[in-house]
Parts: sequence; C-alpha cells; structure tokens
Amino acid sequence: MAGQHIALMTSAAMADVASPGDKTPGGVAVKGRPKMQKAQLTIYDPGNGGSAGAMRGAVPFQFNPKEVTISKSAKWERKPAKGANKAGPPEFTGSEAAKMTLEMFFDATAAQDGSVVKAVELLMSCLVPTEESIAQKKPSPPLVVLHWGSTASFPAFITSVSAKLTLFSADGTPVRASCAVQLEEMPGEEFRRQNPTSGSYEVRRSHRTIAGDSLASVAFAEYGDPAAWRALAAFNGIDDPLRMPTGTLLLLPSPDELGQSLGA
Repeated sequence: MAGQHIALMTSAAMADVASPGDKTPGGVAVKGRPKMQKAQLTIYDPGNGGSAGAMRGAVPFQFNPKEVTISKSAKWERKPAKGANKAGPPEFTGSEAAKMTLEMFFDATAAQDGSVVKAVELLMSCLVPTEESIAQKKPSPPLVVLHWGSTASFPAFITSVSAKLTLFSADGTPVRASCAVQLEEMPGEEFRRQNPTSGSYEVRRSHRTIAGDSLASVAFAEYGDPAAWRALAAFNGIDDPLRMPTGTLLLLPSPDELGQSLGA
C-alpha cells in the first residue's frame, strides 16, 4: 500500500492573518493591525448520497489550531506469477478516503457559565445519529466541514473525539478541555464542486456577517441581485432571515448552485 501524508504546520502570524493591514469584520481592509480569522467546525445535516444538507450549527475554535494533519492512501496489489523470478507489476485498486486529525482547546475560566461541557458534548453529538435521520429510518450522524476564513475542508464525518479535561472548579465542574478530533472524508456528492480537469475540489467562498448586514445586502454584493436572498437563505438552512445573528457564517455558492437550492 502506498500512502500520502501531509502535515499542515501554521504559526499565529501565518494562520491568523488574512492579509496585510487590518480588516473590519466584513473583510474591508483598513490600515492598522492584522485581522484574525477564526476557524470553526461547521455542522451539517446528513444529506442524500453522502452529501451535506442544511447547516445545523458550529463548534468555534477558541484558539486556532497550530497543526492540522491530512492523510490519504492509495491501494496497490501485486499478483505473484508462478515460477517468476520477480514480483508481478503493481495494479492500482483504488484510493482510500482522506483523513484529518486536529485538536480543539476550550477554556471557560473567564466565561459566565464557567464550563466546557456544552462544547465537548456538541462535538460528541457528531458521533450519534440525528433525530431527523432516525425518524426517516436512515440513521446517520451529522457531517462537518473545517472552515477557516475563506477556505473549507472536504465534507467529513467525525470518527473519534478524545476529550481530556485538564482543569476543574471547586465544585468539580470542568473548565478547561483539550479534544483530539479525527475526521474521515465523506465520499459521494459533495457540496463543493470538483474541477473536471485537475480532479481537485473548488473551495467555496464564505462571508461572516457584521452589524448592518442582511441576506439581501449580501446577495446584492455577491450576485448583483438582492432578490436572491431567499435562495441564499435556503442554501444555508436559515429559517428566519430577520433574526440572523451578527457573526453568522454564510456559504456563498455559485449562481447555478444558488438556483438549485430553490429547485430552479
């Protein structure tokens, strides 16, 4: 078996700075200190054929990961020939799914509730089927995507979460935790399109809303049509556009995908 192993090492200066100069939360460049882009694991309903459905939540990183490891393997087989002096030629039998490992650190020592239990439980919930999938008699856990600024990983399912509780309050409440998370690529129809010439995935653009943003204003800025807000809301699984909180991460599909989200 031949394998490919990639370790993505980042420093605070390289990972957290989007570009020289400061930016507003909407990404407008201004002079000043660099703008930090926060990473998060976005959670999606399991869709048909292994695709990602509507967005159902997110687990934000308190501190951006210092290391993300991605591995992918290819399978080769050699069939020995009877009486031959050398091994037979290798035969490619397929590629295995990409795998990713990362660590998430939570610290609630300064938080009002003073607990990391909710964050850890949210990660653990990605290992069990959703209530909706059970009701449809197709039990499946949610899918996740690592979003960091304008980049996104492949859709994946979490295979393992190992939470180490490292600090407790006087009453035994855990206030600090380190979670090792392992993910595996979900094959099938991806919500990111594949380049037919290179075979690589096209990263979807995203926008994190700031004060004053609305779906109509984002739709106008991205597609030149404020009326496209309905399709944008449907694509991102937003039920009440009037109550979209500041800081919401919106995925910005291509115009073709946007039309498909309303069945066009």
